[in-house]
Amino acid sequence: MPFVDIRIAGSATREQKAAIVADVTRSLGAHLGKPASAVQVNITELSTENYGAGGLLIADRPAPLPDATQEVAPANGTR
Repeated sequence: MPFVDIRIAGSATREQKAAIVADVTRSLGAHLGKPASAVQVNITELSTENYGAGGLLIADRPAPLPDATQEVAPANGTR
């Protein structure tokens, strides 16, 4: 029986977690030949105040830079 433990820093909506469980279950079924009923998925949400990386709590880290794939409007409003 496959068992998957997923940890997320922060939180996810119920809909996001349901989609993750469905996708992981489908993927393991396809790759391991296991029925969906045999796949166990556990999602743990970690408080960003209880998790750290690089010597800092995640809650204290600077905000991430915008995704390079997202278009950012120039400061003067023209494109």
